[in-house]
Amino acid sequence: MTNLARNLVHTAGVHPDRPALRLDDHVLDYRGLDERSARVAGWLTEQGVAPGDRVVVMLPNIPQFAVVYYGALRAGAVVVPMNPLLKTDEIAYGAGDCGARAVLTWAASAQHASAAAERLGIPCVDVTDEAFAALLGSVAAQAEPVERADDDPAVILYTSGTTGRPKGAVLTHANLGSNTRTVSRLLGLTTEDTVFGGLPFFHVFGQTCGLNAAVLNGACVTLLPRFDAAAALRILARDRVTLMEGVPTMFVALLAAAEAAGGAGVDTVRVAATGGSAMPVDVLHRFEAAFGCPVVEGYGLSETAPVVTLGSVDGVRKPGSIGTPVEGVEVRLIDDEGKDVAEGEVGEIAVLGPNVMSGYWNRPEADAAAFVDGWFRTGDLARRDEDGHYFIVDRKKDMIIRGGYNVYPREIEEVLYTHPAVAEAAVVGVPHELHGEEVTAVVTPRPDATVTAQELIEYVKARVAPYKYPRVVRLVDALPKGPTGKILKRELTGRT
Repeated sequence: MTNLARNLVHTAGVHPDRPALRLDDHVLDYRGLDERSARVAGWLTEQGVAPGDRVVVMLPNIPQFAVVYYGALRAGAVVVPMNPLLKTDEIAYGAGDCGARAVLTWAASAQHASAAAERLGIPCVDVTDEAFAALLGSVAAQAEPVERADDDPAVILYTSGTTGRPKGAVLTHANLGSNTRTVSRLLGLTTEDTVFGGLPFFHVFGQTCGLNAAVLNGACVTLLPRFDAAAALRILARDRVTLMEGVPTMFVALLAAAEAAGGAGVDTVRVAATGGSAMPVDVLHRFEAAFGCPVVEGYGLSETAPVVTLGSVDGVRKPGSIGTPVEGVEVRLIDDEGKDVAEGEVGEIAVLGPNVMSGYWNRPEADAAAFVDGWFRTGDLARRDEDGHYFIVDRKKDMIIRGGYNVYPREIEEVLYTHPAVAEAAVVGVPHELHGEEVTAVVTPRPDATVTAQELIEYVKARVAPYKYPRVVRLVDALPKGPTGKILKRELTGRT
């Protein structure tokens, strides 16, 4: 029996006065976080929320997220985190699909959240309102977390995917607990660490590697509710951040901000961790040089809680590699029939381990398609070198087939990132009458840089095989991104 909220109870007992969360000048210590989450648990129980009931949490990275997250877990409820930018129909779909009992949100999302909750006949509460804080003051705290089985759901994460409506990935207390412990150990987290909290907690990367890992170890998370590179740079310096976590586009933006400021001005980061999408090798090297710290790249998904592989902080690191499988997790590279590919060949990543979700919420047909003999098929393509290090090639769905030849977008993106005028790049396949698909690059130039589409075409053409280089380059002011900063390629192709 277990409950993820026990990590908070334990840390608050050992380090009550340590800062848990910092939002600019506001600091909440572990004693305060523990007490407030206990009152949220008591309040939810008073509202009739029973163990196993689902509670939607729609908040940015503010202290109240952690308070209600651990409060709901403490009450035995299942947390359903949602992006606070979602609109009424999107909220109603997710909350309705999982049969949520309540929606907890803040003022900026209240209009759409309330409309969705009303449609479903469930309460919607602004947990940042002063009235709610006063209400909690009169509620009996629930000190002891409700006991849950290891395989009981703790969190349901709705994955956007590339086709169909979102599916709820069910992560158990054991899934999240094991991955949190593993990540903490590999990144060497201690009570002395300050973690950059710019990755959204409603996303599994920020939730496990940021919030849960910090709470397990008594570290402090310094919060940035909405990512802004200049603000992030100030926070890194002001709060003497030791662990930087982000997706590649955050690193690109931080480098640009550092260049604009005449230097990073940050010397406390001991390690930076990235994931969510492939980190361009050129960006990795530039960040290490500018911030004076190693960058480790990992790989994972919502369905794997999330970390599957991670580069070594103090051992062998191979630029461009997502590292090796973390402790207790097994990885295979398989073909379309589910058989292992030959050594050195590209295959789809399949995962088996304590971090793999129990399944999709009420989606037995999706489970049947996602699992083969107990192994979770990720849809991501990779190769493994002779030392056991994995290298992401691309999303299976993103691979371009031009005239019968396979073109992996990441390879072309890596070349584009070495051009001095390129800030960001995404390579996609667009329908073509003769070749089936044509390689197309969408590029955001660096500020003050001058470059033409033809120059970039010629640049790549000189560095890759003739069938690989983009025949079309589009220059844009910005690339479409999701809530974590991941580039949304489907919006560049028009595919669903």
